[in-house]
Amino acid sequence: MEQQTFFDRPEASRPLASRLRPQTLEEFAGQEHLVGEGKILRQLIDQDQISSMIFWGPPGVGKTTLARIIAGRTKSNFIDFSAVTSGIKEIREVMRQAEENGRFGERTILFVDEIHRFNKAQQDAFLPFVEKGSIILIGATTENPSFEINAALLSRCKVFVLHALTSEDLLRLMHRALTDPRGFGELRVFIADELLSMIANFANGDARTALNTLEMAVLNGEQGPDGIRVTRELLEQCISKKSLLYDKNGEEHYNLISALHKSMRNSDVDAAIYWLARMLEAGEEPLYIARRLIRFASEDVGMADSRALELAVSVYQACHFIGMPECSVHLTHAVTYLSLAPKSNALYTAYEKAKKDALEMLSEPVPLQIRNAPTRLMQQLHYGEGYQYAHDAPDKLTTMRCLPEKLEGRRYYEPSGQGSEARVGERLRAIEQWRAEHREAETREK
Repeated sequence: MEQQTFFDRPEASRPLASRLRPQTLEEFAGQEHLVGEGKILRQLIDQDQISSMIFWGPPGVGKTTLARIIAGRTKSNFIDFSAVTSGIKEIREVMRQAEENGRFGERTILFVDEIHRFNKAQQDAFLPFVEKGSIILIGATTENPSFEINAALLSRCKVFVLHALTSEDLLRLMHRALTDPRGFGELRVFIADELLSMIANFANGDARTALNTLEMAVLNGEQGPDGIRVTRELLEQCISKKSLLYDKNGEEHYNLISALHKSMRNSDVDAAIYWLARMLEAGEEPLYIARRLIRFASEDVGMADSRALELAVSVYQACHFIGMPECSVHLTHAVTYLSLAPKSNALYTAYEKAKKDALEMLSEPVPLQIRNAPTRLMQQLHYGEGYQYAHDAPDKLTTMRCLPEKLEGRRYYEPSGQGSEARVGERLRAIEQWRAEHREAETREK
């Protein structure tokens, strides 16, 4: 009789990520800030006091799994609903089912994956059922709920932010996959810790990617009499790239972003592009880099070239739309532009000086002439008295003072002579000269 192997079993034909899906909170990887002992979501689950909620986080962090665990822990009926394939008709049918189940005392958790893909009318269809308590809605989204979910629905849901899994979370997950009978526990798999770390870095916080990559490596490993051996060469084929020395939460992460930032500040475009490539090819999240470029556009270029900020924001949007690897050229576009742009840190230093005064002089009153006066009492207290509307003035300038009295004469913004900021400086000096002359004239008239 031919002996049946692990791969002949029907269970083994299911993807590893599916076989290892956690069944309990104890098996659930990551999100300790939510489901750790004593944390808010854990308490709500343990006390059976859950209400409608939104899970916001990147792909592969366990949004669906956590919803299933909550349903099991609270003995609720679980309905998995996809925003991609369902419309209002399907929503109403599911709501009808839920209300019918409720008559028999059965609570329904409706899990809606990618809820941000629903339009306003589809999202509004949930409202009456959420309000009545016919269902407990758990929506999952990779997009910011503030922008993608209707305010009315969002106000009735608690938002929980799920974080990308750490390398340590993914390593624990893969070790469990290698020892758990549901995974490869019945096989002898030889894979170095260094290679598991490569997979963890490549997965970029996504458990599904990590397990799928591990599964591909094991199924294609070298089979010998003592077991299955995974080599570095094989793993590099599986992930289609060499894994660079990089820990997105460690020192090297900050060293590389620092190298990119300082190369751009020094207008060394070739060095900047190299450090960008180092980060992207090591698996850095492109939107993280794009966010840093937006900051750089105002901190290090600023008014010397205000188009730098427009370009950086556009590149962020492009990266958001198409992702890696295609967005690498957009990031290169921004890095090149920012490296070659004229530099000014005048905006950064202006804010830092103003922040110092703001923190040390928090109680300085707003001058009466620029206070809002929407009520009669405020008008009686002279709010807004003496206000000068600049648009009514011939030069669109007035002599009105806007700083608190103790800060009068403070200068925070000092334009550099770089690029467009040279013209900004000329404009600022002209305004200051106009005010000085007209205030002097007002003083003489008095």
